[in-house]
Amino acid sequence: MKTQHSTPAGATLASLELREHPLRSELDREFHARPFERLETPRLIAHVALLSGAGSEAVARDRAYVTLLCERYKIPPPAADAVHLSMDFGPFRLKWERHSEFSAYTFIWPTPEGIAPFAATAMQALPQDWLRAIPGEVLVATRLDLRAQTQPPLSLEAARALFGTHEVIGCQSADGAATVWSDFRVRTDGFTHILVLNHCLRATQAGRLVQRLLNIETYRLMAMLAFPLARQTGGEITRIENRLTDLTQDLHQESGLEQDHALLSELSALAAEIERITSSTSYRFGASRAYYELVERRIDELREIGLPNTQTLREFTERRLAPAMRTVASVRERQDSLSTRIARAANLLRTRVDVALEQQNRDLLHSMDRRADLQLRLQETVEGLSVVVLSYYLVGLVSYAAKALSKLGLPLNPDLVAGLAIPIVVGVIALGMRRLRKNLAHPEHH
Repeated sequence: MKTQHSTPAGATLASLELREHPLRSELDREFHARPFERLETPRLIAHVALLSGAGSEAVARDRAYVTLLCERYKIPPPAADAVHLSMDFGPFRLKWERHSEFSAYTFIWPTPEGIAPFAATAMQALPQDWLRAIPGEVLVATRLDLRAQTQPPLSLEAARALFGTHEVIGCQSADGAATVWSDFRVRTDGFTHILVLNHCLRATQAGRLVQRLLNIETYRLMAMLAFPLARQTGGEITRIENRLTDLTQDLHQESGLEQDHALLSELSALAAEIERITSSTSYRFGASRAYYELVERRIDELREIGLPNTQTLREFTERRLAPAMRTVASVRERQDSLSTRIARAANLLRTRVDVALEQQNRDLLHSMDRRADLQLRLQETVEGLSVVVLSYYLVGLVSYAAKALSKLGLPLNPDLVAGLAIPIVVGVIALGMRRLRKNLAHPEHH
């Protein structure tokens, strides 16, 4: 019989004295953040995304501005660390989301009866003074009109007339439960327009569909932020590549050490320049890739079904957004490749400089060896002369001593004494000089 262990109903982590990870609550909130809205049909949705900067100060500034709106309508403000708010303000509903570098505001308003698509906007219900002072710069502004399916269904010709252009994008979404129409162009009111015709979506399904469409519109423009930077950077990379080609050609020519040092300085300058470019573009290029992946994921989630003679949202993205993203990716790859090529050329040149320096050092050592050998021979010559000179003076002293002794009455012949002293004096001085040289050459033995 197995023994079953269970936690008492009143037991808590605190009572069990289990220590909780400090990030547990934050991570759990992140999983449940930014839920889909429940959208009854019909609804008017206005969505704006403003670049307000990255960092904690920008987040706090955007949160404080949302708090001002909450205080005006007597609504509980967002928490001190909140990056999301979804609240009914009475005349309208607000969904606020703070992202890494921008804030997105979605305003939802019940559609007045009897008005044509896009004849009204959810912005009408907002305090205009608050709306005009939202922090940041508008990058995305979209008006989405969620309506019930018309009878007969909206035709391609009617959609073109509604949007005023022949380049209309349309598809059925959610396995045919809704139809989406748009031209994704910024119109005279400053907004892009999207029409969603609900066939049989429930409120939660409609909320998910609208959120995905708004995400696609937001993330595609956020991804495109890197495109102008990529074009500008591409020109700089081309200039550096051309200069690197010239320097690489110079590497094949035999030049002096001074010229090699000049080449190495230029290569170091190019390396510093490409590193500066890479550091200034890495964040934007990396963010662009992440945003593009989100766009593709949201399009997959739409589960599109094509309409006759109409470009789908995926086709529109592949034709317009994908080439720009390939350009960004190409520039990023060229940056990495150029940095590697510069480093390789610098290493080759540095190796050649090191070899040249070693050759110079070897020649210098060889020259020093020859000079030392000459000095040694000269020293030996000087030593020989020194023996002769010292012997001459010492024999003279012996001769003078012998003459002095002979004057005192000793039977000495000074000339004979001097002659006999010569080999003895020379031998003693030669041995002394040899011993002195030996002591100087091997001082550790003494």
